[in-house]
Amino acid sequence: MLTGLRSILCPGQSRTLRFSTVLHIALCTTLFGCGEDPSHHQHQLESEKAAPAAKPFRVALLTPGPVSDQAWNGGAYQGLLRIRDSLHAQISNIETKTPAEFDDNFRQYGAQGYSLVFGHGFEFQDAAQRVAPEFPKTIYVVTSGDRTGPNLAGITFNFQDASYLAGIVAGAMTKSNTIGAIGGTELPPVRASFAAFAAGARSVNPKVKTLISYIGNWDDVSAGQEQALAQINQGADVLFQNADAAGLGVFQAVKQSNGVYIFGANSNQNAVAPAVTLGSVVIDLPHAFLMVAREVQDGLFVPRVITLGAQNQVVKLVLNPTLSSQIPPRIRGAVDSVQHQLETGAFVPPTS
Repeated sequence: MLTGLRSILCPGQSRTLRFSTVLHIALCTTLFGCGEDPSHHQHQLESEKAAPAAKPFRVALLTPGPVSDQAWNGGAYQGLLRIRDSLHAQISNIETKTPAEFDDNFRQYGAQGYSLVFGHGFEFQDAAQRVAPEFPKTIYVVTSGDRTGPNLAGITFNFQDASYLAGIVAGAMTKSNTIGAIGGTELPPVRASFAAFAAGARSVNPKVKTLISYIGNWDDVSAGQEQALAQINQGADVLFQNADAAGLGVFQAVKQSNGVYIFGANSNQNAVAPAVTLGSVVIDLPHAFLMVAREVQDGLFVPRVITLGAQNQVVKLVLNPTLSSQIPPRIRGAVDSVQHQLETGAFVPPTS
């Protein structure tokens, strides 16, 4: 029957070939499209199935000193790690040495397409303001900064809130009526916190005198120790340091002196020298960094100056439980009272 059908539809060999050719072309057209290579079509199908890869969320941090300082830089690095763990971000950190490196590294991260770059410290403001317009898709945030732009923001910490509380304790604990404050360099936020520390001490001890000095850098441990010994030789028996890695030298000086106490800064440093540390003026940098990064990742970030302090429970005085029993109960009560006023906004410490 098949032979009969073939003879009817295509008698002769040439018609059989034409029928076969037509059938072949029809099948080719149906399966692969006219003129397309089958392998190309298969590749196209696979491409259509593959979803586009999501752009990774990349966050970088520039610090003015080592992240091993157990203070300002260490706290920022912990914030970077929290962003990595909470938001599954790719992270990078560079310790900068000179102002020229501020610009170079800001540009490097912008060129690499980072979503968010933190410059950790007041000193990064000028560089961020210069570089940010070159990379509009990257958000630049400067801590202790107060400048803004289309993709530039600042975070200011009311460090003076808890510094005032530390001053209350220092004013009560001093036996010489002389206390001291030692900073890395004389930046406005540091100067303001030392003024609040001195004012807090005077609020409970009008006779107290506050010595203030600056090391000139943030990483010279020996220079920090020398500054502390100089103040101790002038009678200071309670010191407040805000000097990052150099502040570890201040701790060393206090540990080798009799009857002298110290306050840590930025991170909880109570464990650095628990026998002589009354408490630490702490900034919850991980919380602050994560808050900003989450807004950026969600596309909700609005460049602005973000102010964080006691009202947000970002800045606080953490007393050392090892020595808290040596602080008079009335002073602990005064600290609690002022802390409540700071949280409600009813009291603002003097900063000059």
